Order: sequence, then structure tokens, then C-alpha cells
Amino acid sequence: MKNLLEENREEFIMDKQARMKELVEVLNQASKAYYQEDRELFSNKEYDELYDELQALEAETGIVMSQSPTQNVGYEVLSELEKETHESPMLSLDKTKSPEALRDWLGEKEGLLSWKMDGLTIVLTYENGSLIKAVTRGNGEIGEVITANARAFSNIPLSIAYKGQLVLRGEAVITYSDFEKINSQIGDAGAKYKNPRNLCSGSVRQLNSQITAERNVHFEAFALVRAEGVDFKNSRKCQFEWLKSQGFEVVHYEEVTAENLPEKIEWFGKETEHNDIPSDGLVLLYDDIAYGESLGRTAKFPHNAIAFKWQDEVRETTLSYIEWSASRTGLINPVAVFEPVELEGTTVSRASVHNLSIMEGLELGVGDTITVYKANMIIPQIEENLTRSGVKDIPEECPVCGGRTEIRQINDVKSLYCTNPDCQAKKIKSFTLFVSRDALNIDGLSEATLEKFISMGFIHEYADMFHLDRHKEAIVSMEGFGEKSYENLMAAVKKASHTNLVRVVYGIGVAGIGLANAKMLCRAFGYDFDKMRHATAEELTAVDGIGAALADARIADLYSE
Repeated sequence: MKNLLEENREEFIMDKQARMKELVEVLNQASKAYYQEDRELFSNKEYDELYDELQALEAETGIVMSQSPTQNVGYEVLSELEKETHESPMLSLDKTKSPEALRDWLGEKEGLLSWKMDGLTIVLTYENGSLIKAVTRGNGEIGEVITANARAFSNIPLSIAYKGQLVLRGEAVITYSDFEKINSQIGDAGAKYKNPRNLCSGSVRQLNSQITAERNVHFEAFALVRAEGVDFKNSRKCQFEWLKSQGFEVVHYEEVTAENLPEKIEWFGKETEHNDIPSDGLVLLYDDIAYGESLGRTAKFPHNAIAFKWQDEVRETTLSYIEWSASRTGLINPVAVFEPVELEGTTVSRASVHNLSIMEGLELGVGDTITVYKANMIIPQIEENLTRSGVKDIPEECPVCGGRTEIRQINDVKSLYCTNPDCQAKKIKSFTLFVSRDALNIDGLSEATLEKFISMGFIHEYADMFHLDRHKEAIVSMEGFGEKSYENLMAAVKKASHTNLVRVVYGIGVAGIGLANAKMLCRAFGYDFDKMRHATAEELTAVDGIGAALADARIADLYSE
């Protein structure tokens, strides 16, 4: 590896930042090999030479990257994330799917066309050359302070050469390749992450910054808000290039005019196949700063930029049948299975219909001719039903347990439910959630293992998971298990018995209570389980994010279980 570095150095002269990034990567690889794998990539002398070179470059440029081995990283563990109000609202962008409308919007002005990244927007603040604060977008008005986690991002500079106050915005993302790598290490299909954005959101908002570091969160700047005393020549492009000079990675952009805009849109469209950073469209921004700002904004949108969404690729096909899939809440979801079609470069044959109200709105019946597309070029959806034969054959029995089904209407939405409280799907899915990573995090209790334990009578309720030692002999003798697997499982169970209330509340799996709502509930009741368990419907609905429907579902009774 040392020879490779030397060869590259002789072949061409790298700019200092590129060399620093290369040194950071190589030195970290060497440290990992030495400390975790008991092998050496370099001699001590070679390592020291590279380390000294990196230190000298950091001193020369004034830039220190977050993963630099010259920094002693002390990971921070928090009880909760602090909230902070943004100086000015972070607005969404107006959108169009028409290239012609995009060209009309640009007019005779010059613009910058870039990826619309699909991650989590972050605001960074630097003072005296050091990162002092990082805040999520939140609801646009109030965000969460994630400074400790931002310092653990893979590519954010901890120190920069500029010593004035710098405020910038960018997107925290997890690349598709890292997303696939992380998911490949999860054996339980039900525990895998749904998409890079969800994984990124959870990683950025961790209470333990070490977990953030392990997820390889990447940051790309897309807007400079403030840099005191710097002349940017009234150009957004100049701002982007200046940010690069300070050590930031900036979203890929292309300079455009009305004449070359269609060509550039087409280029980005082709690049979506190879772009490792999740994206759900493009952003067009006026290069002229003063002109863009003079246009002002509405209550929802600024007028200096606009988002572009590609026209969805639509295909016609035939509905083969409706598959009914039972969930842990008793909800039975309809899934449309149709003749396979090619969409956005992949073969698609299934799309969720979500509920009976949508089915009835589409008048969806077997044999109907339907059109399908991928929302944001990712999620298959039914666009239209061209023949509308009507909804028939709604199952009267649960596809898992054979129990009676019933149609319930909540907030004008009709859905199908299994009424059997002992439905296997309810048990398995509920227990799977309870042991998942964001809940009790019991490694070794996959969905398949839970199914075996339930069928053998080891688990009837949540508490039984903490008494699996009663069945040691039977578990050790099971196929796929042994003494070592059993010991690892018991260690994970013991660790899970010392958890926090947020994880328990989330793990119980009340419909509508995700991780964010679980945190709100715990905070509202002062992390007092008894208070929460005996709360009235009025007290529950008073909590931000908990509506009357959840209170009517006897949430307090569910917690008492």
C-alpha cells in the first residue's frame, strides 16, 4: 500500500486536500488492521512518515477532517437531543416535472443545476475555524442539535482555514453502497432498513455518536448562508468553489443556461443509474445571488431556486391477484401482484395498495388493466385502473391464522383487520419489533428463531424472552443452535434487561407510535412508566404527536401489558 501511494505521488501532483483525504483513509486502514486484526500494513517508520505528512498538510491548509487520525475522537452519549429554533425558516422548494417550465423559470439568467439529495438537511456553524454547532432541519422552524454526531460524520472538516463566522447547509446522506453493506450484515429480513434515507435519519439522530460514526454518514454542502467578510462576486458558483477550498464536499452541479438546460437534465437522468448518493430529483438555482434574493419568498417556498422531478416512467399491465399480508397490529395489507413490467431499469411485479379505501377508489379487481410507475424512481405504485371492474372477494378469514376479519374505518380510511388476538402474525411481528435494533436490541432472536420458540411454547408474552434459560436443554439441542449460540443469546438477553424506557415504549408496538413518538411520550411523562401507564386519554392527547385516535385505542391499557 505504501508503494502504491508513492507511485501515485510520482505520477501526478495531487492537490493538498485530495492528498489529505487519501492519507486519512490509508492511515485509518492501517490502524484498523493493527488494532483489530493483528496485522501490519506498514512498518512503524512508514506509518510515522505518512502521519507526519498529514499533520504538516493540516497545519499548512488549516483544515482537519473529522476522521483524521491526528484527532482523539471522544464519542458522546446523550440522554436526548436538544431542540433549537432556526434563525430563519428552512423552506421547501417549489417543484415541477416539466423541463419546459424549468427553462421558462430560468429565462435569460445563468443557473446551477445539481442533485436534490435524499437524506437529512443539516445546518453547520463554524467560528474561529472550528465547528461549534450542527442542527437538523426538523420541521423547518425547530431542529435538533446533533453537534457531537456531526463531528463523527465521515467527511466534515472539524477545523477550517477561514476564521470568521460561517453558516452553511447541506445534506447528510448514506450512500447506496454503504446502505447495502449495512443491510447485508443483518440476517433477519424484517429487521433490514427500508431505504438509505431512513437509515441516515436514524443514524444522524442517535444519542450515541459512536453509532453515527459506524454508519459512515456523508455530508455534501448545497448552500452557503453566511461567511463574514468574503467577497463572492455575487455568484453561487463562487460560494461553492470557496466551500471546496475550505475542505467541504459540495453537491455535484452543472452550469446551465436556457439553451443547454435540456441537455444537462438528460445527462443527470442517465447518471441516476450510477449515482451512489440517493437523490429524488434536481435543484435549479440562480447563480446571481442578489437577483435570487430580490425575488423574495412565499410562506412555503423561496423564489431563488426550484426543484425538478423526472416524469415518472409509466407502464401498462394486468392485475393478476391481490395478496393479503397480515401485520403485527392485526392490519391486513392488500398488495397488488401484476404481470411483470420494466420500470426505471428493473423488473417490477408488486405494489402496495395500502388499504381498502384506496382499493375502492381505484375500483381494483383481478384481471383489470392498470398503469404502474415508481414514485421518485424507487417505490412501485399503481397510477390508474383503466378497466375498473370493482373490488371483490375481500377475505373473511386471516391469511395467517384463519381467524375472522373485519373492516374498520378510522379517520375516513377503511382497512381490513384480523380479530384473533392469538394470530401468529401478530405474535411474531410484535415480538420481532420488540427485539429489534431500536427496541430491546436482542441479537440472536431473529424472526425465524422467534417463530420456532413460539411454536415450541417457550414464548407467550414479552416477559418470557427474559426466562429462556428455563429451556436451555431444548434450545441447545435445536438445529442451528449449540452451547455457544445459547450463551451468546443469554448475554444479549441480559444486556437487554438493562435498557431505557424509550426502547420499551417503542418495542411494545402500539400502532402509530414510532420511535419519535415514543421519545415524546417519555419526555412528556418525565420518563415515569407508572405515570404513562395510568395516563388518561386527555393527558395522552395533550402530548405533541399523539392524537385522539391513539388515545381511543386504549394506549394506556396496552402499555400496562
